Amino acid sequence: MQQKIVILDFGSQTTQLIGRRIREMDTFCEILPYNKFPKEDDNIIGVILSGSPFSVYDKDAFKVDLSEFVGKYPVLGICYGAQLMAYTFGGKVEPAGSREYGRAHLQYFEADNPLFKGFEKDSQVWMSHGDTITQLPEGFHAIASTEQVKNAAYANPDQRIWAVQYHPEVHHSLQGFQLLKNFVVDICGSRQEWSAASFVDTTVKELKEQLGNDRVILGLSGGVDSSVCATLLNRAIGKNLTCIFVDHGMLRKNEFVKVMDAYKGLGLNVIGVDASAKFFADLKGVTDPEAKRKIIGRDFIEVFDAEARKIKDAKWLAQGTIYPDRIESLNITGKVIKSHHNVGGLPEEMHLQLCEPLKWLFKDEVRRVGRQLGMPERLVKRHPFPGPGLAVRILGEVTPGKVRVLQDADDIYIEALHNYVCEDGVALYDKVWQAGTVLLSPVKSVGVMGDERTYENPVALRAVTSMDAMTADWAHLPYDFLAKVSNDIINKVKGVNRVCYDISSKPPSTIEWE
Repeated sequence: MQQKIVILDFGSQTTQLIGRRIREMDTFCEILPYNKFPKEDDNIIGVILSGSPFSVYDKDAFKVDLSEFVGKYPVLGICYGAQLMAYTFGGKVEPAGSREYGRAHLQYFEADNPLFKGFEKDSQVWMSHGDTITQLPEGFHAIASTEQVKNAAYANPDQRIWAVQYHPEVHHSLQGFQLLKNFVVDICGSRQEWSAASFVDTTVKELKEQLGNDRVILGLSGGVDSSVCATLLNRAIGKNLTCIFVDHGMLRKNEFVKVMDAYKGLGLNVIGVDASAKFFADLKGVTDPEAKRKIIGRDFIEVFDAEARKIKDAKWLAQGTIYPDRIESLNITGKVIKSHHNVGGLPEEMHLQLCEPLKWLFKDEVRRVGRQLGMPERLVKRHPFPGPGLAVRILGEVTPGKVRVLQDADDIYIEALHNYVCEDGVALYDKVWQAGTVLLSPVKSVGVMGDERTYENPVALRAVTSMDAMTADWAHLPYDFLAKVSNDIINKVKGVNRVCYDISSKPPSTIEWE
C-alpha cells in the first residue's frame, strides 16, 4: 500500500507548493480538482483543502460535499479551505475590515495541539485573504490567533478537522513546514516511504510488467525530464527503447552534438535528426510569439512522426511529462498563458499507447531520480529550456543568423555561470533555477567600438531563482560577474554592442520573454 495525501485544489496559486512540501517529507500526495475526490481510493490517509481566489459566499465559489471525507480522514483546511469548512458547518465568514495580507505573528496558539507541536512563541505566518472567520461553528474552537485575526486556526478533534487562515506552504510562514509535517506525519500517520530509490525500484518493476517485450519510442529534448525518462526506461526494457532527438536548429551552441554524445555515454539507442532547414523555412517572416510556438510544435510533430513510422513494430510512445504539466492541464481557471510544447499532440493514427513514467514527479524529484540512476551531474542539473528553444528568446522573426548571434552570446553567459564559484564553493549556475540570453531584435542600439559608431543588437541576460517556476525572483548575480560577462559578449560576439540584465520577477513577468 502506497500511502497518499489528497490535496483538493480550489484554484490557489500556491497549491503546488503544498504538494512539494509534502513530497519533501517523503510522503506521496496527489493534487486533484476540488470536485474530484477519489472516494474508492484505499490508500488515502489525509485530505488538504487549498486556498482559492473566491470568497465562500460568491455565486461562482467552488463548493464540495464535505461528507465525502470529513469524519473519514484527518482534514486540514488552508485559507479558503478553512473558511469553506467553517461556513459549511454553520459558522460565519465575512469581509475583513481591510485585506489581511503579508506577515503576521501567532500571539496565541494551543501548545498541546498536535498541529502546533514544536512551535515557537510569536511564530511568523503569511496571510493572504480578504475575508475572515468571525464565528466558528458549534463543536469547533480557535487554536491560534494573531493580532488582527482571532480565528487564525481552529480545530474540531471529534471530526478530525484542523484549519488555518494563513498559508503554511509559503516560506514566509517560518514554521509552515513544521505545521504541515505535524499534520501529515503525526496526525495522518505517514510512514514517509516515498523516495527516489523506492520510486526507481517500483517504477522499473511496473514498466517491465506494463511493456513486456514491446518496442517503445521516446522523443528526447536534451532536457532533464526526457533524459531521466529515457534512462529509467532503458533500465527497464533496454534495447526495446528507441529515442528520437530532433534538432530544430534553435538549440544552444553545439548542443545537438554534446547531448548526442551524453546519451551514447548512457547507453541509449538514439536517432538524431537535423531538421533545422525545415523549421527555419517555415518560420520565415513570422514575428508573433504564439505563431512561432505553434509552427515549431507542428513541425516537430511532423518530423517526429515521419521518423517514428520507420520503427514498424513500436507499440508505445513514452513522454517525459512531469506532475506540474498534468496539474496545469487541470487548471480550473481555464486560462492559457502560452501553448504547451510537449510531444503531446502526435497524430492519433500512430495508434501508440502512452507511457509516462515520471507523471507523478516534481522537477526536483526528477533530478533526485536521475542521480539515483547514476546520470552525469551536468545533465541532471541542467536548467529548464523551452521546447521552442531560442526561438522564444529572439524577439521578432527567427533567422539562422540571429540564432548564431544568440548562441554565441548565450554560450559565454552559461559557461561563465558554471565557472564562477561562490565563497561557499557552489557555482552560480547551481544557485539559479533558470538562465538564458535574449536577443532584442529588431531593436538596435547605438554604440562606439574603436573610433567607429555602431548600430547593432542589444541582448538581455535573464536569471531567476525559484522552487517550481510558478513564481520566480530575479537572481542577484554579483556585479563583477555581470561586468565580465558583458565585456566578453560585446568583445567576442559580432553583432552585439550592448548587454542588459533583466530584473523582473514572476509575476508579473514570465521567465521567458515570449
